Amino acid sequence: MGRNNVSETNYLCASIYDVMIQRIQSVWLLLASLAIFALFFFPLAHGVYIGGAAKTIKVDGVYQDINGHLLRTVSFLPLTIVAVIIGILPLIIIFLFKDRKLQIALSYSFMLVLIGFSFWMSQTVKGIAEGVTFGTNNMGIGIFLSSVSIVFTLLAIRGMKGDEKLIKSADRLR
Repeated sequence: MGRNNVSETNYLCASIYDVMIQRIQSVWLLLASLAIFALFFFPLAHGVYIGGAAKTIKVDGVYQDINGHLLRTVSFLPLTIVAVIIGILPLIIIFLFKDRKLQIALSYSFMLVLIGFSFWMSQTVKGIAEGVTFGTNNMGIGIFLSSVSIVFTLLAIRGMKGDEKLIKSADRLR
């Protein structure tokens, strides 16, 4: 009877270990990634008058409304490439579920990178719109998406730590 309980416990631990990818932190990390990729759809600033014309600033460039179509007038290639890389990072972290300590460390590192990226975005917007004062009416949804991604990452870390506690308690049963 004692031997059967040990094998059931080992099976439970193996089952828990194999399905970690389906845990809530995977959802949070996916949402963090989607928030970063949403930067390509939502403007950082809009209705900013630069050179007498209203312009929209996104993560991939400055757009101007010409005959009802938004046309990119300035491209931010380095910022765009880094945004794609940062958007992929949480997806990579999801698949590191077998090493939770590394997953947690990379999640914290991702947040630091995201803070630096947010600073870079804000400096880029300020550099393009020299001398323009931004009001709440000029702010786009994109300006808040990196903060939303940080919140999702913190929630994912909380889930990872909960899994770590679950595995440790299951190990004690062995």
